[in-house]
Amino acid sequence: MMEGLSEDSGYFEQLGDKHWAFFVDESPTLIVTFEQLDDIRRRPAQMPIGHDVAKANGWSHLCLISDGDTWYRDKPVYGYFDRLVDDAFFEDFDHVVFMGTGVQGYAAAAFAVAAPGATVIALSPRATMDPAIASWDKRAPKARAKDFNSRYGYAPDMVEGAGQVFVLHNPDVAEDAMHASLFRGKHVTHFRLPSLPGRLDWALSHMRLIQQLVDAAVAGTLNPVSFAKLWRARRNFGPYLRTVLDKAEAAGRTEHEIMICRSVATRLQAPRFKKRLADLLAAQVTADLEKDLDKGD
Repeated sequence: MMEGLSEDSGYFEQLGDKHWAFFVDESPTLIVTFEQLDDIRRRPAQMPIGHDVAKANGWSHLCLISDGDTWYRDKPVYGYFDRLVDDAFFEDFDHVVFMGTGVQGYAAAAFAVAAPGATVIALSPRATMDPAIASWDKRAPKARAKDFNSRYGYAPDMVEGAGQVFVLHNPDVAEDAMHASLFRGKHVTHFRLPSLPGRLDWALSHMRLIQQLVDAAVAGTLNPVSFAKLWRARRNFGPYLRTVLDKAEAAGRTEHEIMICRSVATRLQAPRFKKRLADLLAAQVTADLEKDLDKGD
């Protein structure tokens, strides 16, 4: 599929044993995404998410695909970006946006150094897996053996020459919050997305926010105020609402549970929340009656 799409206005190129570059040239706006082969295969059309974003706007798209969690720490990948720099590839575009999630978020930030002034949208990015800096992140033990100190290495340093850098993370995930805190500077904007279960790209895609995020970033209108408006979409996103409810229940905050259930039940078709609201209200009535009886005695 990708080979066919890139025949007329781009290319599909293998980079070593574990990576590929897929490029389609359509307009002076370029979105560069880093995506994993298995994730692409799981998507309905088996195309990168960046392809959908670019196609909707008539933009150009460059996708760096990895087979597994390679962290893109591979000489053929370095060589490919070196070649793009030597050919002044990125200078042909008016707007360049680098984007990725998790391991791919690390790569989006790390390789953005090849396109000074580019915008970076990094979802739950890793800063590095160098044990000397990130020994607290035990999630990918094999990654700690990789070299994160040579070329395109420490992601926070690699975005120093970027334009705007947007780091999105779930503060409930301690490791993600710690990685995010390493990205600093006046050009770095942090967006916190608490209570989102699973991967941020999955959640934001289901809330139909990926497209809007990139659109706003390209238009130069993405900021805390505009993001807060987009983030309101969580109020209709079932996994988020269930997580918030579970948190309130675990904390024993019954009144907060009632408030959540009442809000959701009045806005959405949500049988679970309606039933939970009925149970909570019934329990509250029972508790009040028991108190009255105790007073009477």
